[in-house]
Amino acid sequence: MKKTGTFITIRFKRETAKRFQEFSKRHFKTHTEAMTCMLDFFLYNELSPKEKLGPTGRTIEQSIKKRLNAIIAIIRDMEKNKANPTLAFMQSLFEAAEPKKKPLILEKKVLKEKREVSFQEKQNHKNEL
Repeated sequence: MKKTGTFITIRFKRETAKRFQEFSKRHFKTHTEAMTCMLDFFLYNELSPKEKLGPTGRTIEQSIKKRLNAIIAIIRDMEKNKANPTLAFMQSLFEAAEPKKKPLILEKKVLKEKREVSFQEKQNHKNEL
């Protein structure tokens, strides 16, 4: 026996029933479809209709706007006062002296070989006199 399309009566307060009917008409074809989707939403997302989900989009937006305004104020102050200590520090970083050029390992060997003389000329004291 298949019982499809059978209805049951549920008692709601008049205001709640009106709100549900308006919501259902706006978003769904039937009241049954509306109730099924609402129940599925809470079941699938493991939520309770009694718990709060946290800040809403509006409160998050207000918080972000406050932070952005604070950042803008800081940047304007920096532009106005030029943040001299930070500016001087940054300039000293960019104007750093070039690093000392260190010879490569191969260059060191070549330099040592050139310094070591394999033979020296004899100085003849007789020829000079």
